[in-house]
Amino acid sequence: MLDEAEHGDGAPAGHARPGSEGEHDLQERMGTADRATKFYNAQVLDRLNSRMQEFAARQEMFFLSTADSRGECDSSFRAGPPGFLQVLDARTLAYPEYRGNGVLASLGNIEENPHLGILMIDFLQDRIGLHVNGTARIVPDEQMRIDHPGLPQDPVPGRRALVWVVVGVEEAYIHCAKHIPQLQKADPDKRGRQAWGTDDHRRKGGDFFGAAAEARDRQPYRRPPKQDPGEWRAEAERFVRRAESRAEKAATRPFRGWFG
Repeated sequence: MLDEAEHGDGAPAGHARPGSEGEHDLQERMGTADRATKFYNAQVLDRLNSRMQEFAARQEMFFLSTADSRGECDSSFRAGPPGFLQVLDARTLAYPEYRGNGVLASLGNIEENPHLGILMIDFLQDRIGLHVNGTARIVPDEQMRIDHPGLPQDPVPGRRALVWVVVGVEEAYIHCAKHIPQLQKADPDKRGRQAWGTDDHRRKGGDFFGAAAEARDRQPYRRPPKQDPGEWRAEAERFVRRAESRAEKAATRPFRGWFG
């Protein structure tokens, strides 16, 4: 990285080169190392500058990536009113975890592996994106409010934090505008009010992709119930009686050949 004096908002001199060894190796093999180095030097920070902080503070959604201790990945989506993603300082973000489906996939991954990635995209106003990579920890809502007394209380029950994820920023950089579509907000009266925190199956999307219907059609293996020893003995005795009865009948019939 170049000296901060040369690039106002750049990382301090001597800062480790951003990115993984894998991407560095590919840059060499594919001839993009010079372009990548220019991007690292000009755009990748180890904190949020003032414009990044302002951008993050007004977002209503972001995309979240996590992985467990084996590297198995998960991508998810988070949303809330502007300001739900809290900028605590230049190196710290925090977001609330609302009531969901109970799976807790992202939080479970963070428990095993604190590394995560956040991608914020403004589809409406600036048509630009911001990547933030860092490490996370899970903080109970009560403790979060002790540590940060000015944290707002959301009046909507479905948007009350169960816990918070506090993110230590390690990398922050732009996502370029060239492939980001321009979108616009729909009228809430036409699209319907958002059902924050609901357990209503239909308002959550129902079985939009048909997975539940497929699950009903599948016949999962179920272990047979254990049979009472007395029932097993009675069944065995019935089988023996049937066999003896057939033998007695067969003894009274004349032999007509094997295939007669």
